[in-house]
Amino acid sequence: MSTSRIDGDGTIQFGVFFQGVNHTTVWRAPESGSQTDFESFRRVAQTAERGLFSAFFLGEGLRLREHLGRIHELDVAGRPDAQTALAALAAVTTNIGLVATQNTTYNDPADLAHRLASLDLLSGGRAAWNIVTTDNAWTGANFRRGGFLAHEDRYVRAEAFVQTAKAIWDSWADGAIAGSRESRRWLADDAITQVRRQDASFDVEVTGRLPRSSQYHPVLFQAGDSADGRDFAVRNADVIFSRHAGLEQARKFREDIVARTLKAGRPADDVKIFPGQEFILAPTAKEAEEKHQWVREQQVSPQTAIAYLEQFWGRKLTEYDPDGPLPDIDPVVDVTNATRGNAFHGKSARELAAEWRAEATEKGQSIRQFVSQRSVINGRGLVGSYDDVADLLTEYAHSGAVDGFNITPWIVPTGLDDIVNHLVPRLQERGVYRTEYPGTNLRENLGLRAPLTHRRGDLSPARRQESEDVA
Repeated sequence: MSTSRIDGDGTIQFGVFFQGVNHTTVWRAPESGSQTDFESFRRVAQTAERGLFSAFFLGEGLRLREHLGRIHELDVAGRPDAQTALAALAAVTTNIGLVATQNTTYNDPADLAHRLASLDLLSGGRAAWNIVTTDNAWTGANFRRGGFLAHEDRYVRAEAFVQTAKAIWDSWADGAIAGSRESRRWLADDAITQVRRQDASFDVEVTGRLPRSSQYHPVLFQAGDSADGRDFAVRNADVIFSRHAGLEQARKFREDIVARTLKAGRPADDVKIFPGQEFILAPTAKEAEEKHQWVREQQVSPQTAIAYLEQFWGRKLTEYDPDGPLPDIDPVVDVTNATRGNAFHGKSARELAAEWRAEATEKGQSIRQFVSQRSVINGRGLVGSYDDVADLLTEYAHSGAVDGFNITPWIVPTGLDDIVNHLVPRLQERGVYRTEYPGTNLRENLGLRAPLTHRRGDLSPARRQESEDVA
């Protein structure tokens, strides 16, 4: 096997990303549904399950985005707690995985581990955790302790958090609970090991409160794209949410992840990769392109385009025509802030403005055209007829560049209908998409091995405590 790539198994999977705060969801259309009513969540999740999707993923931010010091009123905003919503969905679905974004900076490992284990157990082994870090004071202001982590420490805490959670999940031995009514006791002797951890991040002494699910413990997702984020993922995660959706980009990302995975001592194919993607489909290529233009116009209104640039320029730009060229003035801030989310954070605003102005001039783009191209999906998006997109995805499946796609619907709750009704059957005809769920839990349906802490044969509590280094 090559150390820089792996061959695909010839199939592809789908997940769905029901976004949190965003401006890519078309909410003005008559067919658009509520972003908060349970019916929208149910409809999307059940449609995805009908299409044999592997996972339903809820993004969650800890603070609403702001724009020039005020709540950004153009975003789709407001979302019930992710784990609460997923618990409700567990009761109306059977096979699809349930993925929640949860933050390692502002959660407690003992509490979060228990809540995730609860969802995992009650859903029959379908829970997953998308691990995210936060290091800005803007988000920290929501919490009594406030403050923020140093940027270089965000993954240090995250790693300690994840290792503590894993130790809690593994603290119940196999067969801990009585297997029949004839058993003399509910718990076997030495069935539960107390977890102790004392380091720079945590000082905890925890007794796990739940037995394992059928998949041992929740599947771990991660989406950090920096070098530190990628290294964290290959040490800890089962699945990576990637921003590298183009075929060539995806190949290069896979090569890098495979190299890092092998260096971490794991098999080359141990970490699955699911790039985010938006699909705009129609019976013909011409109809798909017309639909694409309409979607973009709805996603990026004139007000949205101006507001997008204002975040980087640090001042109001309402005097500029959205259908005219980019502003010819420099931003009034040196570095962009995080008030509209981490995706907008950390670039030199003046340098970025100069780059964007030159790019838009070269392409002859107006503000609205530039923002439409730049901001909606960061260059991601498959537009075409059902057959053309099926052919392209068949190429992806055979390339080994990705294991699947995490699909962002451009409208809720009907945004998966074209995919499930028309694209999935064509992929099945081409032999690159499942025709039934292969297992009964999420780990099986994703094609994952057992968790890293369950691959050593001897899983006695004493040995497990040593291997997790939680003493």
